[in-house]
Amino acid sequence: MVEIPYFAALTTFFSYVLLFAFGHFRDFFRKIFDWWHPTTDLQGYAPICLGLEDFYIRRLYHRIQDCFGRPICSPPDAWFDVVERVSNDNNKTLKRTTKVRRCLNMGSYNYLGFGASDEYCTPRVIDSLKRFSQSTCSSRVDGGTVSLHTELEECVANFVGKPAAIVFGMGYATNSTVLPALIGKGGLIISDSLNHNSLINGARGSGATIRVFQYNTPSHLEKVLREQISEGQPKTHRPWKKIIVVVEGMYSMEGELCKLPEIVAICKKYKAYVYLDEAHSIGAIGKTGKGVCELLGVDTADVDIMMGTFTKSFGSCGGYIAGSKELIQYLKYTCPAHFYATSISPPAAQQIISAIKVISGEDGSSRGSEKLARIRDNSNFFRSELQKMGFDVLGDQDSPVIPIMLYNPAKIPAVSRECLKQNIAVVMVGFPGVPLLLARVRICISAAHTREDLLKALEVISTIGDLVGIKYYPATVTAKPKKHQIEENRLKLE
Repeated sequence: MVEIPYFAALTTFFSYVLLFAFGHFRDFFRKIFDWWHPTTDLQGYAPICLGLEDFYIRRLYHRIQDCFGRPICSPPDAWFDVVERVSNDNNKTLKRTTKVRRCLNMGSYNYLGFGASDEYCTPRVIDSLKRFSQSTCSSRVDGGTVSLHTELEECVANFVGKPAAIVFGMGYATNSTVLPALIGKGGLIISDSLNHNSLINGARGSGATIRVFQYNTPSHLEKVLREQISEGQPKTHRPWKKIIVVVEGMYSMEGELCKLPEIVAICKKYKAYVYLDEAHSIGAIGKTGKGVCELLGVDTADVDIMMGTFTKSFGSCGGYIAGSKELIQYLKYTCPAHFYATSISPPAAQQIISAIKVISGEDGSSRGSEKLARIRDNSNFFRSELQKMGFDVLGDQDSPVIPIMLYNPAKIPAVSRECLKQNIAVVMVGFPGVPLLLARVRICISAAHTREDLLKALEVISTIGDLVGIKYYPATVTAKPKKHQIEENRLKLE
């Protein structure tokens, strides 16, 4: 868990107290004014937003919404074009302008640089567009399966080291529709407390009982498993029909790797299935890009359900489930995303196939291994330099996700707007994406970044860090070392 520096915690609490106090003070007088001069007429309808949600949107989010959802008008390469916006009503609405700012992209999930034009992938994608068109206009079971889908599923299964795979048109829908297909009433899902929203919604939609274990803490997972197995189902205390433990390979808001070897060992001990979400780890980490299993030395045969997306490392869209042939055949009969959702567009499928071939070296070049080495070096260099500067940085070695902690809500707009002035595009993450007190800047490193790009970003971030006061540690102190034995595992694999 994140350890908040004492002074940062104190000032953050004080900031929120001020925001809530002055916000409610203004709302009190607004109610009096509206009583005398009504400005809205709902005609009997209840307000869509009520209570704290409405208060948060009006008094906090609207003031800083220019820091989120900035539109771009170019491929998400190392540098891209950001469309400037203006507001004439105190940030309640934003209007696009014709001005464009060329910015260094430190926020996209373009881990391996496939988000822009590629010498191997792009020509093949264009050819597939001419051959198949831009959409199948159908679900997989009606008329939406083309030869590329079958090729893609074989390609994914071989790449991740599983007997079979099934692909879907959307990564979010993969989790939110597959979990309800795998488990239902009488089943138990044990979920990491910081799992992605798609996993949370999938678990809720399944009808299964849900229990949560402390973030990335195998010992607490074992405690929860023991308790639930001994107690059984609520009311009846019958044995659970099925138990699935759901974790992420690399946590998108923390940049930390799952303690997969320990979790797998516990699940094998208690006969629970492992559902591994590798949205951010597949393609981006591991000696050959095969994700957290390769990096941490875990046999893929010990992971029952392997999920991943194509929106990050592969520069496309969609998601996949890889597992046994029986599992994949079952999902083809039961999963709503396979039955009702439009299949992956053929050009998107071709992009994924081509990217996997580059990563695997099947294109006849060494570009794949060079990309993997570059993103690893870029990530470790950038994280190390930030730590030396005194920033509070989360994440593990080799992880391309590098969160810089802000804590104080007032620092979200300060950092975002100053970075944009200096032509650096960063992603700000606040509540409800993260807990109220844990606002952060999430940096995403790409293999497309050059060392000059990273040095420029470091210079700007360092200057802004001094300006707004987010260097919470002395410059000579580095972050605490992580316990993952990444270097040791890498040496074993090599």
